[in-house]
Amino acid sequence: MANYRRARAKGGTFFFTVVLADRKATTLTSNIRALRVAYNQTRKERSFICDAFVVLPDHLHCVWTLPDGDADFSTRWRLIKSRFTRSVAAVVGEDHPPYISASKRRKGEQGIWQRRFWEHQIRDSEDYRRHVEYCWANPVKHGLVARPVDWEFSSIHRDIRAGRVSEDWIGVTPAGDFGE
Repeated sequence: MANYRRARAKGGTFFFTVVLADRKATTLTSNIRALRVAYNQTRKERSFICDAFVVLPDHLHCVWTLPDGDADFSTRWRLIKSRFTRSVAAVVGEDHPPYISASKRRKGEQGIWQRRFWEHQIRDSEDYRRHVEYCWANPVKHGLVARPVDWEFSSIHRDIRAGRVSEDWIGVTPAGDFGE
């Protein structure tokens, strides 16, 4: 069995990539309401600050800051993923993976998500900026829109309203390893 090493910085800031099992699916955007409910319910029970977030059809990226003394992002992701799965399992239709492995069947998994997620602990203000901008620019990178502001499922809209970024920010997808 693989030995995954996770960052354990209590109160740390982290960048995440979470991906569906079927990379051609549109399950996340076509069921955005269910994702929002799962996310908000988890955030209410286990607080954290959402610094940036973007939802694409088959994956999402976000930057979170955890409360002081807390490093348990894994439980938060387990709750979000399981709540979303329970909510949409009966309606995912053609987006549902056509084959669920025996291992996933034994564990009662629906096969909607990849089992793991990718995380990166933010090191400094420059690393933070690059990862937040990566979230904003990701829909452009994937050819879904021409400008970040044109993508509906992004925290860039909240950040524009708060004056943290200009509405005409185009940006470029920063180079580096972002878990895709």
